[in-house]
Amino acid sequence: MSQQQPLISHLLELRTKLLKAIGSVLFVFIAIVYWANDIYHYIALPLMRSLPESGSMIATDVAAPFFAPFKLTLVLAFFIAIPYVLYQIWSFVAPGLYKHEKRLVVPLLTSSTLLFYLGIAFAYYIVFPVVFGFFTSVAPEGVQVATDISSYLSFILKLFFAFGLAFEIPVAVVLLCWAGVTTPDELRQKRPYIVVGAFVIGMLLTPPDIISQTMLAVPMLLLFEGGLIAARFYSKKEQDDVPENEHADS
Repeated sequence: MSQQQPLISHLLELRTKLLKAIGSVLFVFIAIVYWANDIYHYIALPLMRSLPESGSMIATDVAAPFFAPFKLTLVLAFFIAIPYVLYQIWSFVAPGLYKHEKRLVVPLLTSSTLLFYLGIAFAYYIVFPVVFGFFTSVAPEGVQVATDISSYLSFILKLFFAFGLAFEIPVAVVLLCWAGVTTPDELRQKRPYIVVGAFVIGMLLTPPDIISQTMLAVPMLLLFEGGLIAARFYSKKEQDDVPENEHADS
């Protein structure tokens, strides 16, 4: 019973944290769902600005005009609530972390959130105008460009997640070096393989066009170099401290 009780209390605490995280997403969604159509219109601007005067977006599904903005707003609510969701995760695992781990996790959570937002902004303001401008300019003569709103939503969400995750590379490099899995010098020696890997990842995560693949791979390589610089300040060290909750128990 003494062993089961802590497990049950941890599970109850985890449930509470998950409910708070989900509740934060729903709260943001309810707050912004009224502007769902306006949000979709704003996200669609990079494509609409690239369309010819006779071009437009279409809805091939009867329910698409409702569900496409609804789905986009729900995803946006999750993006906005990410800091609070990460805080709930942090508050759950923090009691079991060492002091030196806490000093590392807090800046990493902050930087990872900012980098994710930066990746999304880079995709929207830099990549989308270039990619959509290229796609619409190479349409065969006599073909009218009319993109389905659901297909467009799936396309941009895929790119948003791809660029958001790709911009987390500095955090991953720092964690690997801090955990002792590798060192900055070892990663520098493997730079040629990483260059090839970046373009392979760009090929897998983006649509099958060389422009979006390159515009994902190049930032990944630059972020990798930035991660190497940041990783110089972290190294695997033997720590003899214990989690704070163990100090409290003793």
